[in-house]
Amino acid sequence: MTAYFLAVDGGSQSAKVSVIDAVGTVHASGQAALQPYELGPDGRAVHPGDDLWDTLAEASRQALASFAGDPGDIVAVGLCGIRFCRAMVDASGHLTEPVLSWMDARVSLPVTGLDPEVATLASAGGYLTIRLTGNRRDSAASYLGMWPIDPETRQWSTEPAEAERTGMPLELLPDLVDPGELLGLVSAEASEETNIPAGVPVYATANDKAVEALGCGLVDPGTVLLSLGTYIASMTVGDELTCENDGYWVNAAAIPGRHLYESGGIRRGMWTVTWLTNLVSGAELAPVDQSAARDWLNAGARAVPPGCGGLMTIPDWLAPGHAPHRRGAIIGLDGSHGAHHLYRSVLEGIALSMRVHTETMESALGRSPRRMLASGGGSQSDLMMQILADVFGRPVERAGVSDAAGLGSAICAAVGSGTYATFEDALEAMVRGGQVFEPDPEAQRQYERILDVYSGLTEFTDPMFERTAVLGR
Repeated sequence: MTAYFLAVDGGSQSAKVSVIDAVGTVHASGQAALQPYELGPDGRAVHPGDDLWDTLAEASRQALASFAGDPGDIVAVGLCGIRFCRAMVDASGHLTEPVLSWMDARVSLPVTGLDPEVATLASAGGYLTIRLTGNRRDSAASYLGMWPIDPETRQWSTEPAEAERTGMPLELLPDLVDPGELLGLVSAEASEETNIPAGVPVYATANDKAVEALGCGLVDPGTVLLSLGTYIASMTVGDELTCENDGYWVNAAAIPGRHLYESGGIRRGMWTVTWLTNLVSGAELAPVDQSAARDWLNAGARAVPPGCGGLMTIPDWLAPGHAPHRRGAIIGLDGSHGAHHLYRSVLEGIALSMRVHTETMESALGRSPRRMLASGGGSQSDLMMQILADVFGRPVERAGVSDAAGLGSAICAAVGSGTYATFEDALEAMVRGGQVFEPDPEAQRQYERILDVYSGLTEFTDPMFERTAVLGR
């Protein structure tokens, strides 16, 4: 019997579910778009209704409906949810209020005014575990920041000061397990909603960036991965729980005991590309074919030379935490610029910003990685990949699969189910490389000149944004 794994990738813009075999081949998939965030005052951003569960169930039904094999051959589920979200769950396993997005300002603050109906505080993955299995259990690698986690033990801290700092009583937190360990079995109720066979074991993965890194095969300290998703960041790995500094921060990796070192990032990275595509294609006025709109923009932007005729984009459509006054900006417009210039300028702004962030991280770690990978939705664009190679001045390899987090979830399920004895064995069997994009020497020289100006741009724009912050945003 061929072993198949159901890989759940709960992302910031959609839920994806794939059926993947033991050599990493995708046999079926489903995808359901999340609803737009409900935005409110003071930085509020929530997932409306029960959106995370509803989209997981819909994507799962799609994947299983398109799977040509026997659903009984699915031996395990790997479950990955969006990191830094906060779910409040009652004793019946349902939400007491909509899930707070990672973009919601409240996830960086202590919990206050808890509803007495709240029985569990959990990440997005922890909530989905409750809905799938009925168990209050979650991956230890899904927690950081305003959660009372001890990064050394990967368990909840028993220090009273931590409960006070976070506002989270220990009795409301789920049990923690490492990636690859059992979360529970799919319940009969969840089976009815998702079509996943009841009784299939569900295994822990990690936070979504770490799972994506695993699916790309990021296990070598000499490799850096650029994740081109809603949130864009560069990552590399190591065995030491190093001290964080301004150059990077430390996250749990999807292999137990290892760590993910992560650069500064762009909080609405590829979301900004989607936003611009919708804007210039008129999607707000009438439905359009998004794929056709992207193809048209990419084709025209290829003919635009580096630098876009003097345009520069600061891609901070959601301000970074250290500069809450900052906003996105496209600077240098004149009458010669059209939609293709705007589009390419946003891609260049992402690439130039991430070169600065990536080199800051590498310098702080004392590393000069030999290999650069790119994953996420943005990596599917040949134009984006070529701009990255030209801006970084290095070959950039596209991940071998379009949904690396899905493959990472399958790897965790493969190890948990015993299909492979170790993560190393699973990685060797299931991960493959992709197309490599080489830098163009002339474009590389042009971007070096552009970077000299770009790297200091926020020194001039930040004072302006600080002044305009008083104008009633």
